[in-house]
Amino acid sequence: MAQASRKTDATPEPSAVEALRKADPVLRRLIDEVGPIGDFFAGRPTDHYGTLVRSIVGQQLSTRAATSIYNRLLERFGGHAPTPEEVLADDPDELRTAAGLSHAKVRYLRSLAEHVLDGSLDLDGLTELSDEEVVAALVAVKGVGPWSAQIFLMFHLRRPDVLPVGDLGIRRAVKVRYGLTELPAAAELTEIAAPWRPHRTLACIYLWRSLRVTPV
Repeated sequence: MAQASRKTDATPEPSAVEALRKADPVLRRLIDEVGPIGDFFAGRPTDHYGTLVRSIVGQQLSTRAATSIYNRLLERFGGHAPTPEEVLADDPDELRTAAGLSHAKVRYLRSLAEHVLDGSLDLDGLTELSDEEVVAALVAVKGVGPWSAQIFLMFHLRRPDVLPVGDLGIRRAVKVRYGLTELPAAAELTEIAAPWRPHRTLACIYLWRSLRVTPV
């Protein structure tokens, strides 16, 4: 199966960073504090399918635990992410035990493989879709929710204006930086982030870095 992929080189455009600094004084102070963030796509799979596999494996885990389990999955398949055919050919229980996956995540990996092989998820066509259409296509796969789809948009397709309103790290960072008494709800976060358009993805990366966390 030919694997749709993206380019691997990426650092923030200086013009985007400066636009954020001008748009929001709180974000300006945060950007100055965090400093250069370099290539924030480094170390991630470059193909669409491999990225989704890693996303499923890493759900609801710390970065360290997710990396460990993902590496065990790669080891089982000779150092590469399993193809859809390999996932479906493997014994589910043996795959679960060997990689340290939960029963649910094995089901999710199989659902992803089935959607790719039967054509209901057109990986090659994702780059041509709008952000909303990409999310709709991905959440049709069992185990891929809106947050995972938005992370795919941000870190894989590199869409510049994505705001994952349900992300706990973003909500925590905004609560601290904007002096809120509680974690912001989706509507409040969307309002706070309005000045960041059309660079909300980059703003979120700075917010994550301010907490020294990275989405899986």
